[in-house]
Amino acid sequence: MPQLFDESASKKATNLSINSDLLSRARKLNINLSATLEHALENELRKSERDNWLKDNKKAMSELNELADNNGLFSDAYRNF
Repeated sequence: MPQLFDESASKKATNLSINSDLLSRARKLNINLSATLEHALENELRKSERDNWLKDNKKAMSELNELADNNGLFSDAYRNF
């Protein structure tokens, strides 16, 4: 799988506004806010990239499925199910 972003890129300070109770509870549990945010952003980026890929390739996937429905697959003779 290709790398989604440059993991070796330098860190950059930023300001955020979040719910004060949420922040307080996270700090009490020693949750690493930077790591948590990076993980959440990576998941959102991965989801957006996937959604964009599916949208961009919807026509081709539909045509491939139609081709397989009409002509079968090369591997059909080897199926055990």
